[in-house]
Amino acid sequence: MALWGTIVNAVAILVGGMLGLVLHRMSQGIRSTVMQGIGMALIALGLSMTLKSSNFLLIVASLVLGGIIGEVLQLERGLEKLGQQLERGVNALSRIGKGRRHADSGLQGDDGTELSTDRKQGRIALGFVNTTLIYCVGAMAILGALDGGLRGQHEILYTKAMLDGFTAIIFSSTMGVGVLFSAVPVFLYQGAIALAAAGISTLIQQDMLTEIIAQITAVGGVLIMGIGVNLLEIRKINVANLLPSLLIAALAVPFIQWVSG
Repeated sequence: MALWGTIVNAVAILVGGMLGLVLHRMSQGIRSTVMQGIGMALIALGLSMTLKSSNFLLIVASLVLGGIIGEVLQLERGLEKLGQQLERGVNALSRIGKGRRHADSGLQGDDGTELSTDRKQGRIALGFVNTTLIYCVGAMAILGALDGGLRGQHEILYTKAMLDGFTAIIFSSTMGVGVLFSAVPVFLYQGAIALAAAGISTLIQQDMLTEIIAQITAVGGVLIMGIGVNLLEIRKINVANLLPSLLIAALAVPFIQWVSG
């Protein structure tokens, strides 16, 4: 089932968000230790994916060419700018809401009723936008959905579900119920990618599809290891700039077969 991993991911966000609403804030030590554990698990998962391909030169060539394309397009910076623009939009709405609250408090005798309602709405919007960006804008969302659509394998999204569920506990304890609503765009976004990948796979010959999946999985494993390194804070790797390498790996397979034929 192409959508199973996406469903698990969305449910994990809902469960984690609800736990965060009822639990107290986690200590920094617990948060850091769990993130480090997930980071090491991602490196192990990425390594196991990479070893499924024996064409090491194709992996390297895909990463090199894909990295060049990603740097030229500035994908990482573009995603960061998108997040900043959305955050500025939320802050602007929050400032407008604050202005209205001050005006209303002067007119209504400062009873505090509208202040409490507006503050709650602002927190919902902030939590929804911020967590939606975190959960959707990333390599794991794309890689996991592709893996589910092409191979019916969901290990990446299962790991992402654990990561998202844990962070949802932290976010909802500080930003409120808006975190739970981010499960909807996560489901729609990843589900659309998985269904598109499943549809494309029916149009390709089986032997070529098997080789394409193997190479995409291997290159994707390298990117997953990069995400793990980022979580461990060993070194900042611009994983988003390497995403075009997945397309390069997929296109290289029919090209190599055409040349050799």
